[in-house]
Amino acid sequence: MVRGIRGATTVQDNTVEDISNETLKLVKKIIQENQIEPESVAHVLFTVTEDLDQAFPAKVLREIDGWSYVPVVCAREIPVPGSLPLCVRVLMTVNTEKNQADIKHIYLREAVKLRPDLDE
Repeated sequence: MVRGIRGATTVQDNTVEDISNETLKLVKKIIQENQIEPESVAHVLFTVTEDLDQAFPAKVLREIDGWSYVPVVCAREIPVPGSLPLCVRVLMTVNTEKNQADIKHIYLREAVKLRPDLDE
């Protein structure tokens, strides 16, 4: 069965270091919490808000051991007025036997505001 796993985080500054570090924390937590192996991943979509343009979040995932062949792409978020700034979002599409309710969507830093209903 194919399931989507969502997540998001924010960064302090629009720098390669901040974008890369926070993205790495996010994807590692998604991978760990959902016991994901790269071979089970169909593709990964990252989006960033307009104020982030110094790094590609996709590059971070491709540099994790075993993940270099997973299709990954980055895109820009719709610039909705009042939306959360400095935000990296991810949608990981995986093959899994887990039920929808058993998927752990991960929201870190200020991004917890996006899905307070998922707060544990």
